[in-house]
Amino acid sequence: MVDGAAGRLEPLLTRILGDPLPVGVRAWDGSGIGPAGTPVFVVRDRRALRRLLWRPGEIGLVRAYVTGELDIEGDVCTALGALQRVLRHDDEAIRLSGDDKREIVRTAVMLGAVGPEPKAPPEEGGKGLLEDTPEELYSRMAGDSRALGAGRWAGATTLAEAQRADEERIAAGLALEPGASVLELNAGWASFSARLAREYGAEVTAVTSFGVTPPEGVRVLPFVPAEGSYDVIVALAGVLPLHGVIGELAALLRPGGRLLVRQPVHRRDSVQRPFTSDYVFGSEEELPTLGSFAEVLDAVGLEVRGVTALREDYARTLRAWAAGLQQGPLEDGRARTWLLHLATTALAAEAGRIGLYELDSVLR
Repeated sequence: MVDGAAGRLEPLLTRILGDPLPVGVRAWDGSGIGPAGTPVFVVRDRRALRRLLWRPGEIGLVRAYVTGELDIEGDVCTALGALQRVLRHDDEAIRLSGDDKREIVRTAVMLGAVGPEPKAPPEEGGKGLLEDTPEELYSRMAGDSRALGAGRWAGATTLAEAQRADEERIAAGLALEPGASVLELNAGWASFSARLAREYGAEVTAVTSFGVTPPEGVRVLPFVPAEGSYDVIVALAGVLPLHGVIGELAALLRPGGRLLVRQPVHRRDSVQRPFTSDYVFGSEEELPTLGSFAEVLDAVGLEVRGVTALREDYARTLRAWAAGLQQGPLEDGRARTWLLHLATTALAAEAGRIGLYELDSVLR
């Protein structure tokens, strides 16, 4: 029998999560339960339990983690995956019985965790994850690759190798003529734009919020230009839905111009998660389905010429980014939100609930 706060939590946790527990748990007083060799959920403050008491399930867990009241030691994807296997059935969260709820309240009272509902962290209900994310966080995620698109992992063992293989494949497939005008969105450090200018003689405009020195042959802008006539527009990075701006992008293409975009999509029968809507995209955004995104392209005169599924490569890239982010301190709510987003998206992609598709289209 384990003493301390963890010992008091053990009967409740095994009731909900199963016996043996799939993960370790360590309480604020240093007491711990769970099997050795697994990730550990660290309850740093009783307030984390109070959040779960008021909001049992995903939102309570997310709020406790984003505020730092709950922590994870070990690989975050493994930790969340272990919980998902016992808490979820397809897209349905676990349903607590009346007895479960009464046991939660009884345990919370014993541990002194009862009180008014804590305020939600400021990261919840804002404009979304990408708003004002510092460049340093992106740099930690990307590592040496300095690229923010999904890598191609066939034959690759590191993120840098996967990203390099991806850029080489895309650049060769664009078959650019010298002097071709290219617009790259979400260009990050403009490394791919620099490749197109250097190796293919393209005239490239890179749209990025990063403070980069423009590479030779590349014009850097902090926003999408209002007008232009481009031969190619590429958008290979980023998590925000693009279907709301496809018409604006089509207007920047010359007749016969090419739009190559990557778009995360959700399965038609999947359920929008509160974490995704409240923290990642903001309340006004939602991932499209593959079919609805193709319809948006068609509606503005873009003919889809090719579709490439990248779900498995996307999941592995997300895991690599999460590992990179965990190499540094998770000092604020935004860094913690990013880590949760990367881990939960990787797990959703591995389970087939979401995917990533590369759509190649031409303006008719």
